[in-house]
Amino acid sequence: MPTDLLQPLSIIHQDDDLVVINKPSGLLVHRSPIDKHETRFAVQELRNQLGQHVYPLHRLDKPTSGVLVFALCREAASFYGQQFQEHEIHKTYLALVRGHGPNQLSIDHALKDETDDYAGIAGGGEAKPALTHVQCLQKFEIPLTVDRYPTTRLSLMQCEPVTGRKHQIRRHLKHIGHPIIGDSRHGKGVLNRACEGYFGAGRLWLACTQMVLARRDGSALVVDAPLAADFQQVLTQINHA
Repeated sequence: MPTDLLQPLSIIHQDDDLVVINKPSGLLVHRSPIDKHETRFAVQELRNQLGQHVYPLHRLDKPTSGVLVFALCREAASFYGQQFQEHEIHKTYLALVRGHGPNQLSIDHALKDETDDYAGIAGGGEAKPALTHVQCLQKFEIPLTVDRYPTTRLSLMQCEPVTGRKHQIRRHLKHIGHPIIGDSRHGKGVLNRACEGYFGAGRLWLACTQMVLARRDGSALVVDAPLAADFQQVLTQINHA
């Protein structure tokens, strides 16, 4: 088990209404029928750490790290929960992807529901509108041979999802031919395994680094999460390749 999963949760913001943690990769938000063997969950861990009930306002996939927001009372859960439901929260993610991504692009590509046992959502049906703004922050080329290519091109992409479809960023990046490294569902297995060997670490290289919410008084609450140590180490390794 990664050492950051054994540490107390990192609280990056707390006030009377909210507590925000920097979720480590590999930690589930809730108990899930998909991961029945898991015994640690962010909701339970934070409740034990604070000694009070907490209300999760949204979810991050198990392998995704970064900003995770909880309310501390029912009134705050109702107020902020509505912002999440109506997609009024501004979210920023960083993703390490295959290839040299576009400098700037709005991916307007409808997505069908993916099965979500926890939320009781069956997959399929009509595709729903989905929009993600992406921007390439850095482009890399590392001495890693995969298939017939002597080197491997990668990009660090900033992603801002406007809608909130399940796995939206992962599916949109795959749609434009730049899947996230370490994405076992939407990426390329041979590349994921090669990168894991090269980096000495394997995970979905996706992190929520910022959220902007509207407080009850109308002012903006900006919460930033530093990149997890493993993600930062990979970027440092790539930059020195």
